[in-house]
Amino acid sequence: MQEQQLYEYAVIRVVPRVEREEFVNAGIILFCKKTKYVDCRIALPTEKLQCFSPGIDLDFIRQNLLAFEKIALGDRLSSSPIAQLDAPSRFRWLTATRSTVIQCSKVHPGLTADLSIAMEKLLHEMVL
Repeated sequence: MQEQQLYEYAVIRVVPRVEREEFVNAGIILFCKKTKYVDCRIALPTEKLQCFSPGIDLDFIRQNLLAFEKIALGDRLSSSPIAQLDAPSRFRWLTATRSTVIQCSKVHPGLTADLSIAMEKLLHEMVL
């Protein structure tokens, strides 16, 4: 039997109009300190997003989510200095509270024997 791993995750949200505080879940970021594991999955529900904000610039949102994902995964080819940080620093920076179009929920804990299965489960439960 595999050892249970403690992990933390947050739901990535798109907030088309920050002043209204309405959001659409668009992905998951998951972090395990013990294994230095960080994963990020994006699944942008464009139809739902366009219901909230019919004139939203989807290309702009996609570009920002792609940058978010590159930082989370530590893409060394990225021009972002944040992407060059260690896994815990990237996770904490991305999940910090902010008032922007791309935000994260509060960080939640979990336990799993398989981090990739936990990621898929969270993605299906929270986003898809």
